[in-house]
Amino acid sequence: MTFDSFFSGLMRERGNGKQPVTTIELFFDLVFVFAVTQLSHLLLEHLNWHGVFQTALLLLAMWTCWIYTAWVTNWLDPQRRPVRLMLILLMLIGLMMSAALPEAFGDRGLAFAALFVLSQLGRTLFFLRAVREDPPLVRNFQRIIIWMAISGIFWLAGGIADGSTRELLWVIALTIDYLGPAMGFVVPGLGRSTTHDWASISGGHMAERCQLFLIIALGESILVTGATFAQMDVTFWVLVAFITAFAGSAALWWIYFDRSAEDAGEEIAHSDDPGRLARSAYTYLHLPMVAGIIVTAVGDEMSIAHPTGDTGIATALLVCGGPALFLAGHAMFKYAVWQRISIPRVLAIASLLVLVPIGTLGPPVMIAILSTVVVVGVVLWDASLLPVTIGQPFHPKLEGAEAEFTPFDEG
Repeated sequence: MTFDSFFSGLMRERGNGKQPVTTIELFFDLVFVFAVTQLSHLLLEHLNWHGVFQTALLLLAMWTCWIYTAWVTNWLDPQRRPVRLMLILLMLIGLMMSAALPEAFGDRGLAFAALFVLSQLGRTLFFLRAVREDPPLVRNFQRIIIWMAISGIFWLAGGIADGSTRELLWVIALTIDYLGPAMGFVVPGLGRSTTHDWASISGGHMAERCQLFLIIALGESILVTGATFAQMDVTFWVLVAFITAFAGSAALWWIYFDRSAEDAGEEIAHSDDPGRLARSAYTYLHLPMVAGIIVTAVGDEMSIAHPTGDTGIATALLVCGGPALFLAGHAMFKYAVWQRISIPRVLAIASLLVLVPIGTLGPPVMIAILSTVVVVGVVLWDASLLPVTIGQPFHPKLEGAEAEFTPFDEG
């Protein structure tokens, strides 16, 4: 086998059918189960604003690695052996990155940064070779790799630096990474990409990949809930806190998957500009939902471990802030896809924020119950089991004048 033949014929065959998510992609995702667990533990061990800041930076980095891989496997066929080998190598790098997460701002900073840059550049170089006969994609990813190389300089410099200097350099690196798609990876002499350059993506595949990552995050939440409960002496309030935590996770799943997940997949699959929707709704707006699930998992662990103790402001912010962050992400996701403002999500977010100071007056199990009631309320509202006060039920698949009656969505 020659070098050129190794990289030949690796593109997915685009047809009228849906591009399936393959088993190797699911296998690849297992690394990020570990990463999400590591981030949850990191946040739990550093319950202060500085710890939140550092955990957020690392989550942004890990999400970047995952979402760029999802884009690449949208074009490349994971059933081909070279693509499988690429994904397995990325898994190994991702596993080492995940292992370094707890000490990324300590002794393993350079290791984490070097692995991150290797993942980003290596995957993009592989892709450029694989799509060398598709000039628009080649030009697009030439711009992307230049942006990644520039951010990589700041990643590596931050890995060498210490303390606040490392944090500042990594903030600059992440700013470059996240501004890139929004600015079309503009490069002097190479121009800029438009979302129409990404129109060849499979919208259904991208939607399903992000749905599966949400399942990963929710699975980690269930894991934390079960593991914490297993270590406790079962009392009445511990049992109540456990059931409450499980109900909250189930409600978050219901909010995302009951209506909008499948409908959004259909919307992007039939969009005139799937690249734009994929960039906004999936590359950017799924991140706050993932972050919300991680924060919720930490709050669940604290409420189960100390159901009748004192509720500090940190616990109240975790228990209420996690669902609020998830709902904010989901509301923005719905707006990006359907240009509708979700009234129940806005009201639920406001209610959760009001609960934060109130929650410090009682035990953690109390604020956990109240927070879960708010989230379950959104589920019931979406299912039209609560009275509608604004507008009419919104159904994304309605067509014509009926679908344009109001910019507000009660679901």
